[in-house]
Amino acid sequence: MAKKIWNYRGKTLEDLQQMSLSELSEILPSRQRRSMKRGFDDGKKKIIKKLQKVDSIETHVRDMIVLPQFVGKTIKIHNGKEFTPVIIQEDMIGCFFGELSQTRKKVQHNSPGVGATKSSSATAK
Repeated sequence: MAKKIWNYRGKTLEDLQQMSLSELSEILPSRQRRSMKRGFDDGKKKIIKKLQKVDSIETHVRDMIVLPQFVGKTIKIHNGKEFTPVIIQEDMIGCFFGELSQTRKKVQHNSPGVGATKSSSATAK
């Protein structure tokens, strides 16, 4: 059984890495295409330059688009409280950093606190 080759809209990872940013923006979804057409600000340009030199960075920038050059690198994305490490994979191309690091936790309910109900004083501790 042959290994399935990953592709993004008909392009392999090697093809995507060889593309310029303007060519890449043409195959991305509209929100990402619009963001790239407006150009990257200084913070986003700084991330691109740093990731060309090192394999791991920490960032507060959550509106950066995952580019094909980032595949295999570790990015620690701030979620408002801490930095969440994310290893960039092929299927993350085109996502925003903020989509990869959740800002809210799932609510975990426990027993009611004292004074929450009339019978809460009778609950065993």
